[in-house]
Amino acid sequence: MAQKQYHVAVVGATGAVGQQMVRTLEDRNFPVGTLTLLSSERSVGKKMRFRGEEIEVQAAAPERFDGVDIALFSAGGAVSKALAPEAVRRGAIVIDNTSAFRMDENVPLVVPEVNESDLTWHNGIIANPNCSTIQMVVALEPIRKAFGLERVIVSTYQAVSGAGAQAIEELHAQTKAVLENKPVEANILPVKSDRKHYPIAFNAIPQIDKFQDNGFTFEEMKMINETKKIMHMPELSVAATCVRIPVASGHSESVYIEIERDGVTAADLQAVLREAPGVVLQDDPNEQLYPMPADCVGKYDVFVGRIRRDLDNRRGFHLWIVADNLLKGAASNSVQIAESLLKLGLI
Repeated sequence: MAQKQYHVAVVGATGAVGQQMVRTLEDRNFPVGTLTLLSSERSVGKKMRFRGEEIEVQAAAPERFDGVDIALFSAGGAVSKALAPEAVRRGAIVIDNTSAFRMDENVPLVVPEVNESDLTWHNGIIANPNCSTIQMVVALEPIRKAFGLERVIVSTYQAVSGAGAQAIEELHAQTKAVLENKPVEANILPVKSDRKHYPIAFNAIPQIDKFQDNGFTFEEMKMINETKKIMHMPELSVAATCVRIPVASGHSESVYIEIERDGVTAADLQAVLREAPGVVLQDDPNEQLYPMPADCVGKYDVFVGRIRRDLDNRRGFHLWIVADNLLKGAASNSVQIAESLLKLGLI
């Protein structure tokens, strides 16, 4: 029997994540019968290739979702809030890559390797978590299952692609200017709409998104709250510091955890992670083997290394976690959610 084909729409198709969504649908051979590409007015008329054919980008509007089975959204929270409910009303299942619905108690927030079963109670909208959250929970969930988990402290080293294509262009321009001893212009980071901008070339900016009243940034609060929701652990102690560094793609994280069980070694964690779905263990100090963002770009997995027990806390461990933020952190996790819907018979 021929496999059923689906009408898939990608909203924000011309953006950095949208382009990766289209590429991932093709690379993972998702059963797309019809692909509709949607964007803002400024990108209407552009053409994108999919399976050897050119598809013209259309303006995102409610009527575009007529007949759509699955809609992948990555065009900003305002667009998602306006159009995702319209897509659902027209029969589509929405997989949203923005923060618009992540903390809505009626919307599942899903990483298939961690909480795939939460898809069973969706009401038309499924939220894709923050990129830095995704890679962390993929690595932490198998540890939690095996040894329990009480505390997480994470410091991130995040690529500029997380701020969009313009941030990548600015990194390249600034780097060239510095090397040529020319003036450096900064218009994007740390937050495009803020009154101050700082160069990212040869720099590290300890701010991603806007500061909240508690002193944490919105990015840091996303990691804290999303981790608790995804792992079904509202009591979990989580703290985050998120930093932007001059890397084009690939987020890195230094993660300290405290587990529940005594007598666990670094080798025990390595053994668990070696068999974990979606995880690649790269951890051999003698061979200087550890994950690096330059090596993870274009790959769907989460890479883990530098696993070691804390010197002062026998239940404390340190890990280094790296992943392609545009793929596992966004596009491929969204497509994996769609694959899980098919696998579970939910569409």
